[in-house]
Amino acid sequence: MKIAIIGGGPGGLYFAALMKQLDPNHDVTVWERNAASDTFGFGVVFSDETLGGIGNADTVIAEYMSERFARWTDIDIHFQGQQHTVGGQGFAAMSRKELLELLQRRCAELGVDLRFSTLAPDVEELSRDYDLVLAADGLNSAVRSRFAEVFRPSLDVRKSKYMWLGTDLVFEAFKFFVKDTEHGVMQIHGYPYSDEGSTFIVEMHEDVWRNAGFDATEHQPFRPGESDEAAVDAIRTIFAEELEGHEVLVNNSKWINFTTVRNESWRHGNIVLLGDAAHTAHFSIGSGTKLAMEDSLALAACLHEHSELEAALEAYETERRPVVESTQRAAQASLEWFENIGMYKDQNPVQFCFNLLTRSRRITYDNLKLRDPEFAARVDEEFAHTQGIVGSAPAMFQPYRIGGLELKNRIVVSPMDMYSATDGVPGNFHLVHLGSKALGGAGLVMTEMVCVSETGRITPGCSGLYTEAQQESWREIVDFVHSRSTAAIGAQLGHSGRKGSTKLMWEGIDEPLPEGGWEPVGPSAVPYGPDSPAPREISRAEMDQVRDEFVAATVRAAAAGFDLLELHCAHGYLLSSFLSPLANRRGDEYGGSLENRLRYPLEVFDAVRAAWPADKPLTVRLSATDWAPGGNDEHDAVAIARAFVEHGADGVDVSSGQVVKEEKPAYGRSYQTPFADRIRQEVAHKAGVAVIAVGAVSSYDDVNSILLAGRADLCALGRTHLFDPQWTLHAAIEQDYRGPGADWPQQFRAGSRKPPAARTDAVRPRLALVREPETAELPTHLRWTPAKVPASV
Repeated sequence: MKIAIIGGGPGGLYFAALMKQLDPNHDVTVWERNAASDTFGFGVVFSDETLGGIGNADTVIAEYMSERFARWTDIDIHFQGQQHTVGGQGFAAMSRKELLELLQRRCAELGVDLRFSTLAPDVEELSRDYDLVLAADGLNSAVRSRFAEVFRPSLDVRKSKYMWLGTDLVFEAFKFFVKDTEHGVMQIHGYPYSDEGSTFIVEMHEDVWRNAGFDATEHQPFRPGESDEAAVDAIRTIFAEELEGHEVLVNNSKWINFTTVRNESWRHGNIVLLGDAAHTAHFSIGSGTKLAMEDSLALAACLHEHSELEAALEAYETERRPVVESTQRAAQASLEWFENIGMYKDQNPVQFCFNLLTRSRRITYDNLKLRDPEFAARVDEEFAHTQGIVGSAPAMFQPYRIGGLELKNRIVVSPMDMYSATDGVPGNFHLVHLGSKALGGAGLVMTEMVCVSETGRITPGCSGLYTEAQQESWREIVDFVHSRSTAAIGAQLGHSGRKGSTKLMWEGIDEPLPEGGWEPVGPSAVPYGPDSPAPREISRAEMDQVRDEFVAATVRAAAAGFDLLELHCAHGYLLSSFLSPLANRRGDEYGGSLENRLRYPLEVFDAVRAAWPADKPLTVRLSATDWAPGGNDEHDAVAIARAFVEHGADGVDVSSGQVVKEEKPAYGRSYQTPFADRIRQEVAHKAGVAVIAVGAVSSYDDVNSILLAGRADLCALGRTHLFDPQWTLHAAIEQDYRGPGADWPQQFRAGSRKPPAARTDAVRPRLALVREPETAELPTHLRWTPAKVPASV
């Protein structure tokens, strides 16, 4: 092949070396506009996984790199005047300049044509003259911009400011310095990369940056390679204690807003994007260099494995895209956590450290327990201490009081519509469904959305609490839960609004009934989706009627014996529609501003609160974001939650979306938990109000991690309980927990030990005469101890 590479960074050079190694006959040319000796940044970090791939692909490069690595396993977190060390992580870093030098040397050895200080020819010309054009031209890729209509990039410029610096202070481990200054919270991401220096990245929210006066040079132009010396001088002063008398080093150092780059496609004919040109991931979870070199390895392999270029490039993107998107999801969670780090400045230091470590959801409690059991035990002890609990139960099995209700554990069976009622009356199906979940060990079992009127149902199969027959049937279910388990049971009240009069889920979700339906109402005549009928705008008199229906259903819920009541103000149903500007276009005092949009839901809440027994908790479920432009976002969610808390809510159940059909949720593991976290930190925790996290929380490890980090007080799981009604009890067995938080029904106790499987039942004989020595693993705590330490300034 004849290959043109635009960009002589690590990604482009590594790809060139790999292609020449696979076939010396490849004609590979690299154009780099900067000089060979130019480099920006200080150190780059690699994971053991990536290093293994590099070692398999090119042993020469791997050997070059290994000779220069700084290696360590510890993370030191400095917060509130304390340092906490967490081990078992495994890092390897080296100087970016040295990495470039060794890659340049390897390329020269293999016969790559390297053209430094040279602009590449026009990309269309290269595309005509070469078999493959690799655009490794970085974050501000000219190639990506040239063919934007094909690559379809999105550039998400984030809210925090950061500056890439170095220091001649050689750190012994990865360092997080989190400093609550008079201007706000600032943080340092630091790590060693050689015997002589460390990377020193300063980051803070833009509001803090402006408060500190760093915006003084905001509009000042800097030449390439020039640094913002005024800002660096201020940083030296602010972090003098952390620098211990050592110097701050600059290299093209100026303030940057991190930009997350995504492209719908990475290829256009024989042109392919690689590294930062194709995608970026926030520096707090790793290195762009690492991703670029992984890209290079995958692309070279796919080109080697496929004889046709188109098939090779398709295979490359198919193989690599899921890996990158997974990394970007973790990076997004991490960068958002650091953007909002000020929320956690008053957390207990141990909990803060755990929160920081688990921010991206890639490290969990169980994972940390394997890496550093001593620190995990400290997290457990601190959590129990702050909760006023004696004992060593896992976090999910520690009791919790919400309002006047004591729950035996932190697990909630989330409300799930079953569409199996007749004329609104729940039957044996609901008894078995909810009864089995109560017997399965959950602390709180929630009903589906129980509708307050016949026309407030979503479908003809939805249950209600507007007749005596419905109340009596619910009472039978509540009595079963109370008599046969130690679970509490709650009812969720709601009105379908503009999403009503639709088919059963399995007959056509959100599709209108063909006949025999009823006219849905909403705050405005705005349909839920393109195939939904426009609802009738509800009148003031009807609003009063619906409010009174909520009150009547509340009285029936109390009579049926429910322990907790939840008002459904999420998922695009009537009260949720009033809250969202996408559904509420009213011109009266119930539309327009957020204050006006809150007015009716709060009226209903107040009326329900007055009718519900004072000693029983009342919660509210919210959609924290509409996942659509112009809709509510997490900032609105905080204001909405605050309003309900001020009106007496005992808990906030934080969900998201389902408000408009055209939503685009960012799905992923525990993807809604950051919204719960924000509401807990900014509103609920200070008010002593519970926050319930829900949404793709599927493992007990996820639950424990969420609780221990202080992101929520309770976790609600839906589909997980459909898969395994006894999930909570089984989670207790998996964690070797036996206690009041996971009490087995008498009838089931014979099954409280996991039955043996074929593998566990077999006892293997000894078949080795001489035992092989066990492979030594890295110690939990390994510090970087350089051969020479430079003198302090």
